[in-house]
Amino acid sequence: VQLQAFEGGLVQPGGSLRLSCAASGITLDDYSIGWFRQAPEKEREGLSCIRGSDGDTYYGDSVKGRFTISRDNAKNTVYLQMNSLNPEDTAVYYCARLGPGSRCSTLLYSQRAFTLKVLRTGSWGQGTQLTVSS
Repeated sequence: VQLQAFEGGLVQPGGSLRLSCAASGITLDDYSIGWFRQAPEKEREGLSCIRGSDGDTYYGDSVKGRFTISRDNAKNTVYLQMNSLNPEDTAVYYCARLGPGSRCSTLLYSQRAFTLKVLRTGSWGQGTQLTVSS
């Protein structure tokens, strides 16, 4: 399994950006994929998840209404569209395949619990840096 997040960059406050997560060795229909971020000196934070079986989407409270997760099965790629970006969104962004026992729905009640579970059992790709600054 290989996941690679890319297309980060420098964005001005209020701007938008779409991150991509290219997957190889798996079929997106079979696995749920989550997006996470980690800012300097902060814990890794679960943001969004798309369930493999049916494509249902889930969001953490910190990004609900601003970020949108989607996937293109033909390209085996998961996206994270980010709008209304602010400097607090500056972080390294990661995507991960959820492992055994992890569920996208955990995001509905605890971003931290979701993240800890995926850290223990998921498959992670290299991150991509997003900087929001004027």
